[in-house]
Amino acid sequence: MPTHDDIVFLFDVDNTLIDNDRFSADLAARLERDFGTEGRERYAAIDKDIRSQVGYADYLGALQRMRGKESHPAYMELSFFLLDYPFDERRFPGVLEAVAHLRTLGRPVIMSDGDTVFQPRKIRRAGLWDAFRGDVLIYVHKEDMLDDMRRRYPADHYVMVDDKPRILVALKKLLGDKVTTVFVKQGHYAAAAGKELDDTPPDITIDSVAALATMRREDFLCGSRYSGEKPAER
Repeated sequence: MPTHDDIVFLFDVDNTLIDNDRFSADLAARLERDFGTEGRERYAAIDKDIRSQVGYADYLGALQRMRGKESHPAYMELSFFLLDYPFDERRFPGVLEAVAHLRTLGRPVIMSDGDTVFQPRKIRRAGLWDAFRGDVLIYVHKEDMLDDMRRRYPADHYVMVDDKPRILVALKKLLGDKVTTVFVKQGHYAAAAGKELDDTPPDITIDSVAALATMRREDFLCGSRYSGEKPAER
């Protein structure tokens, strides 16, 4: 039977724990180098099409479709680039310390969207699989899988840490007072945040996950909004 926890901290991965925008820029540069502007744009178009179909980024699937029936060695080299990418160097500062601190308050769990091959490998290469002790969930649309998440990780309260306003709003509407939403203001999704957060503002707003290492259990449960300032003494 799953262990019942007081608090489960749910973490997104891309642009929350690791700088996925930097990875995307490195991939675009590599495509430009090996296949030129036309090849880079073709990959981007394929990637966009696949995302619209399956709901997540499928980097290996996009490469496979781009290759088609060609046999150019550059495709194999690009596969090595993707599979061996140093995601540990893209982990944001202070992530491991924040996770270790939150483990003293509850149970940290990764809850990410993604495919079943590249996303787990990314998480492991970033050093996150071990940091979260294998507590990793990867869904197509995590906001649609809350029943499964709660069955696997039953808790009195949940904390969702994410850079995507859409996810935070969805979880707050679905779980209400059972969840505290933490908006991490980094990455292109956070930069594009707009009306959705005006209508359903996050409970906590931080500039990086590292800020969580200074927070107390009460900060996640008290119901007041926290914006990164040092909590008042109680």
